[in-house]
Amino acid sequence: MGSSAMHIARTGLDAQDMRMRVISNNLANVNTTAFKRDRASFQTLAYQVVTAPGAQSTAETKYATGLNLGTGVRIQGTARVETQGTFQNTGGSLDLALEGEGYFQVQLPGGQLGYTRAGNFSRSAEGMMVTSDGYQVMPGITIPEGTTGITIGADGTVSAQIAGQTEGSQLGQIQVATFPNPGGLQATGDNFLIETTASGAASLGAPNEAGRAKIRQGALEASNVNVVEELVDMIETQRAYEVNSKMISATDEMLKYVNQNI
Repeated sequence: MGSSAMHIARTGLDAQDMRMRVISNNLANVNTTAFKRDRASFQTLAYQVVTAPGAQSTAETKYATGLNLGTGVRIQGTARVETQGTFQNTGGSLDLALEGEGYFQVQLPGGQLGYTRAGNFSRSAEGMMVTSDGYQVMPGITIPEGTTGITIGADGTVSAQIAGQTEGSQLGQIQVATFPNPGGLQATGDNFLIETTASGAASLGAPNEAGRAKIRQGALEASNVNVVEELVDMIETQRAYEVNSKMISATDEMLKYVNQNI
């Protein structure tokens, strides 16, 4: 029995350690553009059924509740919390924020498509609209030489004011990708997510239509991490870790008593 209690407490230590890693990552990314906090979910391990509810206790009676012994806990997974972050006005003509559901689509190395809500874009030497890492925003938008100003509408329409021209030139339209299950997207780092079978296929369309986010020019979405909430979760996790550690110590003392006195 003692070794079983130790095993259960050990699973608690492992689970709380993983939860602390999730909280630590959230706090580390408190200033990351458009970062979405993760939440750890727990689930019980298999139960050992000693006596099944409803089993015969005597020839005439049955157990009302039975006896089930748990074997511990584990982290079931992490869920990305998709709540909207606050907007930070930057005034940059290529700084874009999404207000609502959806992601920008980016061409990653090797031809793979990545998805992000971080809209801190730039103009490459070739005139393409790219991320800070130089990855092209899809569909491609080329900003011509001599451009003196860029206007991006809520519907993603990109227009440029070119020196020597009285009227603006339309360069294209930024599209927004949505997914049947955004929680199924896989995080790869560098603010990018990639499509998986769990997320379903991307649906591309114009911003501010069919439930897709509208675009805000001159602003960036901030992280949705609440520092106070994360600190409360951190203290709760620390206390749970300490309790499981004390359980191991208490079980060890019980085993010592048995060995020395029986």
